[in-house]
Amino acid sequence: MTVVTTERLILRDWTDDPADLARIYDIYSRPEITRWLGAAPGLPLTDPSEAIDRLRIWQDRHAADGGRYGTWAMEVRETGLVAGTVLLKRLPGTPETQLTEDIETGWHLHPDSRGHGYATEAARALMAREFAAGTSEIYAVVSPGNEPSMAVCRRLGMEHVGRRTEWYGGEELETFVRSAPTG
Repeated sequence: MTVVTTERLILRDWTDDPADLARIYDIYSRPEITRWLGAAPGLPLTDPSEAIDRLRIWQDRHAADGGRYGTWAMEVRETGLVAGTVLLKRLPGTPETQLTEDIETGWHLHPDSRGHGYATEAARALMAREFAAGTSEIYAVVSPGNEPSMAVCRRLGMEHVGRRTEWYGGEELETFVRSAPTG
């Protein structure tokens, strides 16, 4: 299902199509990507068959969200290539099994798709949709040292508010926030 479209991207559900599963494996088996994802269980993927498990985790996580929140494929319109993942979801607290009311956006790009502005374009579109739904603030939390993701946050007009520990089980994360536009 397509969630949002932008000038260059189609943000859609990841599927169990073999091409999607291969791309999930290709992205989430890479230590240069998964090292920024904290202590996410099961990462990095070590076998292509684990891609279906990752897909099911995302589907189960968002099953009750009615399409408002999700972990979606970022497909480039011109080529059909999935550049990576973009997400919008409630932040997990401490313990991680408790969801907070705080909303997070995030992105994970395949190395072959970096430097094109896809993460910024995708997150901007999801944030606009979420602000239109009435959310007053959206966060991005970034592992310390992940300069490329922090640069995306700045391009999104997000304000750096320091390192915080109230989400993801107390992990210390660089925190950025953007408030809904006024007027």
